[in-house]
Amino acid sequence: MATLTDTQVVNIAAFLPQMATQRPHAPAIYYPEGRNAAGRVLYSHYTYAQLNRHSDLIAAGLEQLGITRGTRTVLMVKPSLEFFALTFAIFKAGAIPVMVDPGIGIKNLGVCLAEAQPEAFIGIPRAHAARVILGWARKSLRQYVTVGRKIFWGGHTLEDVKSLGAQKPDWQMAPTTRDEMAAILFTSGSTGIPKGVTYTHGNFVSQVNAIRDMYDIRPGEIDLPTFPLFALFDPALGMTTVVPDMDFTKPAQVDPRKIAEAIEDFGITNMFGSPALLNTVSRWGESTGTSFGTIRRVISAGAPVPSVVLQRMAAMLPENARIYTPYGATESLPVASISHREVLGETRALTDSGKGVCVGFPVPTIDLKIIRITDEPIGQWSDDLLVPQGEIGEIVVQGEVVTRSYFQRETSTKLAKIHNADGSIRHRMGDVGYLDEQGRVWFCGRKSHRVVLPSGEPMFSCPVEAIFDTHPAVFRSALVGVKNAAGATTPVVCVELEADAKSTDTTALFRELAALAARYPHTRHIAHWLVHPAFPVDIRHNAKIGREKLTVWAASQKPHEVRV
Repeated sequence: MATLTDTQVVNIAAFLPQMATQRPHAPAIYYPEGRNAAGRVLYSHYTYAQLNRHSDLIAAGLEQLGITRGTRTVLMVKPSLEFFALTFAIFKAGAIPVMVDPGIGIKNLGVCLAEAQPEAFIGIPRAHAARVILGWARKSLRQYVTVGRKIFWGGHTLEDVKSLGAQKPDWQMAPTTRDEMAAILFTSGSTGIPKGVTYTHGNFVSQVNAIRDMYDIRPGEIDLPTFPLFALFDPALGMTTVVPDMDFTKPAQVDPRKIAEAIEDFGITNMFGSPALLNTVSRWGESTGTSFGTIRRVISAGAPVPSVVLQRMAAMLPENARIYTPYGATESLPVASISHREVLGETRALTDSGKGVCVGFPVPTIDLKIIRITDEPIGQWSDDLLVPQGEIGEIVVQGEVVTRSYFQRETSTKLAKIHNADGSIRHRMGDVGYLDEQGRVWFCGRKSHRVVLPSGEPMFSCPVEAIFDTHPAVFRSALVGVKNAAGATTPVVCVELEADAKSTDTTALFRELAALAARYPHTRHIAHWLVHPAFPVDIRHNAKIGREKLTVWAASQKPHEVRV
């Protein structure tokens, strides 16, 4: 498949007309619209040609309204055929979609939208009502489009936009360039108020090329993306999207039967799922003996995938299928990748002994380095920052998928970016880890989650938690640092129990965990324990533990002190 890097105009949406020409009648997107009397899912769909025409119509109408090249545009529409058509239309018009997870909370939403300074707002009636009542981006907004019935807030409906677009049959896509801003995508906010990451069209195209080449994705495959934004890559990859029947804000609570139903109905070959979703589906698969015979690959991201989840999920797939766990972030994706076979066959044992989580080799287009850990800005790159191979430090990356800045967050940008002498940018991932002798990357947790003992010795979350996660009663654990009145930090391990271990004798459990801690040099200082009923997690993937919230909670408790 030809890439857009060969042309002067670079627009991530330009892959869609390519596919509409090459495969006009192939289905692009299937969306569940309910069930028939027999309980079967009813799907509506667009072919590539239909999706292309529909998004052209909307893009032409948006331009008529003044939502044109460079217009920052909030999109708050639930996953649907219209959501995908609108997203491609905004890109085609050269406007800049502003994507924020609604589940981040009302206060954070207001802060994020104020920072983004959007000029247009496209949303369902409920989103518009909230916008008016709560005053979101009141100072900057000037155009409003309602997807559905418009009430008291003015502006236009999506049907109005289509009518305007029909008056421009010769409309052409905006001639955007590689370095032109394409979108503002907000982070999940797992470590604070979400930050708006500025994407260029070049960033997006480089992501598409990297993902296609890494995983050998071919036109004609059928994808089941359980995170809607990942579906936007499918037309560029030539895949048909099947939107699953699920609540995308609660992947951990997905109904596995509905996932299995979609896989069987369409012969799914590719699936994206967060670790939390794979955990739920694989537990169900293990209990029912269900297998997915058509799947070639599963891709999981958002947090490290526990090896036990990989093992259960692999048992549901054909022998030649692969589960990949790419490493990256909103600011840079993908960075590295590893398959379940390498994890289960080699790195799992090292992870369980506290060596960190192996996330594989850096992708060929990424230059990855490990530097000394600091919480201060680093203005200029120097090789003097590097640490020796095998030493834990901060992960820094450079490449075409790496974004250059956060929107309206100068301080955050200074903390996260390092300038090279030639003007290029390195991104500080905010994660700690190391490179092994083979050149593989080992992830050891978020830099902000390290716990520094009074002696100055740092403790890193992943190597510590892996020791206790091996206990059969432990679903997951979290290392937090609790300060005493004098300001000294005590390491505390919070534990969430497996569902069938809720009645476990915690006194005995803590003795067993303390015995585990005593076996390893890097956990020998841990003697304080707490059981938490259900860890707070991020809204996007339900997989990143909210350690900041856990730290506050732990400070309000009286941890059990148990030493061996």
